Amino acid sequence: MTMFFAQRVILGKTKFTEVPATLKAGVKEILVDSGLEYLTKEE
Repeated sequence: MTMFFAQRVILGKTKFTEVPATLKAGVKEILVDSGLEYLTKEE
């Protein structure tokens, strides 16, 4: 599920703020490992 949401964030279909709280840490880790930490900003 974390990879699913990470991909949706990367594609712009879901904002990081919309990721379920239980999955945020894992999604953030994937995005940071992919060099996309700027997508993890919670505005």
